[in-house]
Amino acid sequence: MMRPEDQYHVGIVVEDYEATLERLGTLFGYVWGEEISSVNAVTLASGETVELKSSFCYSLNGPRLEIIRSNPGTVWVPASSGIHHLGYWSDDVAADGAALEAQGYELEQFGPGPDGDRLYSYHRHPDGPRIEFVTRAVLPMFEQYWVDGKAPF
Repeated sequence: MMRPEDQYHVGIVVEDYEATLERLGTLFGYVWGEEISSVNAVTLASGETVELKSSFCYSLNGPRLEIIRSNPGTVWVPASSGIHHLGYWSDDVAADGAALEAQGYELEQFGPGPDGDRLYSYHRHPDGPRIEFVTRAVLPMFEQYWVDGKAPF
């Protein structure tokens, strides 16, 4: 299950990506890695699998922020609170998601990996923040990204 030390970023979906990076960099000293953009198959809560584009970057310094370009009609639209999700590392994305679902969270979507295991998932509760689980298997890739700022894919 989730532990405080597994929380590694706060995700923020924005309409004006470049202006947000500039503003947060100027005001708070954030340094940004390269933008990571990809089109991937995702499975929606309905069971439908669709191709969706995502574009985002992480701050290279902490506390870590993930800034995501808005993509209307998907899970990646700006939240009224400004914070889109809390991101947690997971050793078993499906099992951790099931634990949230048992507590009233709804699965919004997940990204299947090449081996069939979930790479990530988003879950939402009516009374709380959206939670993203990301497989810990990609941690080394992101640790390198946070050092050199180069998009890993």
